[in-house]
Amino acid sequence: MSLFRTKPIADLQREAGAEHGYKRTLGPLSLISLGIGSVVGAGIFVLAGTSAAQYAGPGIALSFVFSGIACLFAGLCYAELASMIPVSGSAYTYSYATLGELFAWIVGWCLVLEYLFSGAAVAVSWSGAVRDIALEFGVTLPVALSSAPLAVTGGSIVTTGALINLPAVFISLALTYVLYIGIKESATVNDFMVFIKVGILVALVGYGLWYLLKNPEIAKANLVPFIPENTGTFGEYGWSGIFRGAAAIFFAYVGFDCVSAAAQETKNPQRDMPIGLLGTLGVVSVLFIAVSFVLTGMVNYKQLNVDAPFIFALQQVQAPAFFRYLIEAATLAGLTSVILVSLLGQPRIFYSMSRDGLLPPTFAKIHPKYGTPHITTWITGISCAVISGLFPLDLLGELISIGTMLAFSLVCAGVLVLRRTRPDLPRPFRTPWVPLVPLLGIGSCALQMYFLPLITWLNLAIWMGFGFVIYFGYSRRHSLLAK
Repeated sequence: MSLFRTKPIADLQREAGAEHGYKRTLGPLSLISLGIGSVVGAGIFVLAGTSAAQYAGPGIALSFVFSGIACLFAGLCYAELASMIPVSGSAYTYSYATLGELFAWIVGWCLVLEYLFSGAAVAVSWSGAVRDIALEFGVTLPVALSSAPLAVTGGSIVTTGALINLPAVFISLALTYVLYIGIKESATVNDFMVFIKVGILVALVGYGLWYLLKNPEIAKANLVPFIPENTGTFGEYGWSGIFRGAAAIFFAYVGFDCVSAAAQETKNPQRDMPIGLLGTLGVVSVLFIAVSFVLTGMVNYKQLNVDAPFIFALQQVQAPAFFRYLIEAATLAGLTSVILVSLLGQPRIFYSMSRDGLLPPTFAKIHPKYGTPHITTWITGISCAVISGLFPLDLLGELISIGTMLAFSLVCAGVLVLRRTRPDLPRPFRTPWVPLVPLLGIGSCALQMYFLPLITWLNLAIWMGFGFVIYFGYSRRHSLLAK
């Protein structure tokens, strides 16, 4: 039974109130900003266009609705557990307290996959955006130094002839330094970038709606039929395409749980964590649905299989050049903030796992001056730089989504278990309609996982196999609960 030993809730609550070296500087607005910074990135700036072109057509807006609902169910469960257990570690810590050590390791390893690989994936997108913007001003970056040396063709990894994706390496290391010097400084940088990208995306929605109202015949031609007829292949348009698109763009919502990873740097976590989690989901869901609708309204969805769909759409409708430049600035700001928050969340997962003995003690060290987990911050940043310098976006995106959906499902299961085993515990925030909401959260995540291709499942199995080698080789014997 040692595989399923749970960490006492009382111990976690004492840990939340103890001195731990972190500086409590974040309020509810900073948490929402961190959440938006993590979520509004490559998923909407890149995958909205490609998923509309390949899977869902104009119905990509419905794909965002479905993924948003799945995240809402998970977010309600997150909010209950975050208010009860306000410590770093996010879903990993909640699973340790509810489902046991083995499930906690599975979730923690999935979160390593989510944060580390999503930071790398978005760094690849950031490099592509820099390349496109430089071309806009007549500057061509050398392909050998600005693209991945590896690619996926026919299910196999092949070489491209490039040497390294240098811009992706640069942004990974630059943001790692920002995180190293402090959470307050990192949050300030993030707030600035979130303000830019959200403001410009709202302007894009406004311009798009104005254009569609001014040109109703173009809107009708592009938006009708809203759900294109299936081609005869599962996942290519029709309702199967809607759900296939939802599974693909789930990457857009990945990372909202970074809010709970910053619990020990929050001023009043019992009150602020639920506000940060649900506030993030509310803002980004409305933004995603509106942006995807106007994008497919301005340009036929079949034309959107490009690296920068927003810029392409504005070029097609002959929008003013300055507006296109604003979108380019928003794209860079959006991608930068996502990398920043991804690199922020990962060291805090390492910190929690190390404090429990599942990783070496070095992973829990806090810098005496900056109050940050400096060793794991640099480990994460350097790893992100290596991965983003070598691998392409399409190899990383769906693997991140499936790992995150698995983690979300286990968080929902944790609420069900804890309601039954410890109904007496005080809950500053209570998930409504239990057990319905947690069951819907598990079911909606499982459904989206089903629509992902076999190669993604195989990659997840390889990743989890590697994780189990570490757990049974080191973590199980060094666990503090085992001692």
